[in-house]
Amino acid sequence: MKVIFLKDIPQTGKKGETKEVSSGYARNYLIPNGLALEATPGHLKELKMREETRAKKTDREVKEAQNTAAKLSGKEVTVKVRAGEEGRLFGSVTPADIAAALSSEGIKVDKKKIEPAEHIKSLGRHTAQVRLHPEVSVPITIVVERV
Repeated sequence: MKVIFLKDIPQTGKKGETKEVSSGYARNYLIPNGLALEATPGHLKELKMREETRAKKTDREVKEAQNTAAKLSGKEVTVKVRAGEEGRLFGSVTPADIAAALSSEGIKVDKKKIEPAEHIKSLGRHTAQVRLHPEVSVPITIVVERV
């Protein structure tokens, strides 16, 4: 019996894959537990439409990420913080601080997508990677200045 897997099943099939399995395994285990659907023409058509929709969504997300990456390319972000006399900060500059500085310049970036190269605990220039999408990332320079 041909089935369409709805979830990954180790050593059997991956989500979205169409595969031939024994009819007893399909009827008694896969279909009742919601792990697979019988591969009827209607279900195959629906699967194809879902894949096309997913591909369009991914393309749109990549284009948006590339547009944002173009804005961020070569960008220097200035973050003003309190620091001691030797240039050591009272705390550190976090991705949330960097995201706030970017948003004040008109670029919205989620703080979870900003990855500093190291913990920023001193004044000066530092680098960070902004991972906008699994396929798109861009480096930025962070300038930390005293208030």
